[in-house]
Amino acid sequence: MNLAWTVIVAQEVEQISEEGSSGAALLLPAPEELIAGIIAFGIIFAVVWKFALPALQATIEKRQDAVRMNLEAAEKAKVEAESLLLDYRAQVAGAKGEASDIVAEARDAGEAVKADIIARAEVEADQIKVRAGEEIVSERERAEADLRRQVADLSIDVAERVVGSTLDADAQRDLVDRYIDELGGVQ
Repeated sequence: MNLAWTVIVAQEVEQISEEGSSGAALLLPAPEELIAGIIAFGIIFAVVWKFALPALQATIEKRQDAVRMNLEAAEKAKVEAESLLLDYRAQVAGAKGEASDIVAEARDAGEAVKADIIARAEVEADQIKVRAGEEIVSERERAEADLRRQVADLSIDVAERVVGSTLDADAQRDLVDRYIDELGGVQ
C-alpha cells in the first residue's frame, strides 16, 4: 500500500513540475475542490448546528443538572450529618450528665441509708440498754424477794429453835418481813 501512495505522490510531483508551478500549488487544493469542500463543510456544519448541537447541549445540561442535584444532595446530607452529629454530641453530653446525676443520687441515697441504719442502730442500742436496765431492776427485785423469803425462813427456823415452839407460819413471816423492812430502812 505504501508503494501505491509513493507512486501517486510521484505522479503528482511530476505533473506539477511539468506545469511549472510553484510549491504553493502543492499546498492549496484546486479551486473546484475548495468550493466543494466549503459547501460540504457548510452542510455538515448546518446539520451539526441544527441537530447534534442541541442534543449535545441537552446532554450537557442534563449532566450539569445531575451534578447540581448531586451537589445539593451532598450538601443536604452534609448538613443533616452535622445536625445528627450535634444531636449525638448533645445526647452523649446529656447521658454523661444524667449518669453523673444518677451516681450523685445513688451516693446521696447511700449516705441516707447509712445515716438511717446508724440512727436505727443507735435507737436499738438505747432500747437494749433500757431493757437491760429494766431486767437488772427486775432481777434485783426478784433476788431481794428471794432473799427476804430465805431470811424469813431462816429466821423462823432460828426462832423456833430458840423459843422451842412452833409459831404460825404466816405470823412468823409477817414478823420477819417487818424486821427486814426495819433493817432496810436503817441502811
